[in-house]
Amino acid sequence: MTIFLILLICLFNSFFLFYFIKDITKNYESLKIEKGSPIVYSIIAFFSMFLSTFGISDFAINTIVYRKLKYFPDRLIPATLNTEGTIPLFVMSLIYINYVHCDPITLICLIFSQTLGSLHSPRLSMRTSDNRIKLSMGIGLLVASILIFLNLNQVIPVDGQEYGLRGWKLFISIILLFIYGMLNNFGIGSFAPTMATIYLLGMNPLVAFPIMMSACTLSFVVGSIQFVNKGFYSRKATLIFSVIGSAGVLFAGLIVKNINLSILKWIMVFVLIMASISLFSDVVKNSKKLNNFS
Repeated sequence: MTIFLILLICLFNSFFLFYFIKDITKNYESLKIEKGSPIVYSIIAFFSMFLSTFGISDFAINTIVYRKLKYFPDRLIPATLNTEGTIPLFVMSLIYINYVHCDPITLICLIFSQTLGSLHSPRLSMRTSDNRIKLSMGIGLLVASILIFLNLNQVIPVDGQEYGLRGWKLFISIILLFIYGMLNNFGIGSFAPTMATIYLLGMNPLVAFPIMMSACTLSFVVGSIQFVNKGFYSRKATLIFSVIGSAGVLFAGLIVKNINLSILKWIMVFVLIMASISLFSDVVKNSKKLNNFS
C-alpha cells in the first residue's frame, strides 16, 4: 500500500512539473522581469519550508511576508502559496510516509477527500474579489493562531494512541479534509486544522504529519495545475521554492533535535494575530472607499 501511495504521489507531481516547466519555458521573458529578489525569495523559501516540515504553516508565514514585500498583487497570494509549496510538499510527503506509520485506509480516504475538495475551488478563487481574498486569508490566519494557542495550552488533547479511524470518526474526518482542500486555494492553510482534527479524534499526534503532507501534496497539484494553466501565480516564487524550499525540507531532518518549536509557535501566534488584524483593517478600509465612491 505504501508503494502504491508513493507511486501515485510521484505521478501526480510529475503532471504538475510538466505543466509548470511548460509554462516557465513559454513565459521565460516575463519571468526574468518579474518583481522580486531571487536572494530574498531563496531565504523565504528555505526557512518557511524548513519550518513547514515541523507543521508550522508556510501559508501563514508567507502570507505575512508577501503582503509586506509587495512583489505581486495580494490576490495572487493564495494561488502562489499553492504552486510554490507543491514540490517541497512532495518531498515532505515521501519522508513522512516512509517514517511514520498510519493506517492505510485512513490515509487513502483523507488524501483523496482533500484532493477532491481542491478540484473546483481554484476557479472560484481566481474570480474572487480582492476584499474577499483578504478576508479569507485574515480568517485563515486567525483560526490558525487560535488552534496553535489551544495546542500550546493543551486544550486540544495530544495524547491519542490510535493510528487509524473507522466509523463516524472516519466520516467526520473525510468531510473536514474535503473542506480544508477547498480552503487551501483561498490561501487558508490546512496544517493547523488538520492537526486539530487528528488530535481531537484521538489519533497519535505523529500521524498528523503523513496525513497533512500527503493530502496537501495531491490537493496542491490539482489546484496548482489550474493556477499554472491560467498564469495566475508568481512564476519566480514558484521556481525558487521548488528548488530552495525542497532543500529546506531535507535540511530540517538534520537539526530537528536542536529546535525549540514551542518558542517558535508562541511567536507565530502573536504574528498571525497581528497579520489577521491588518488584513481585516484593509477589508474595512476598502469597503468604506467603495461606499463613499458609490
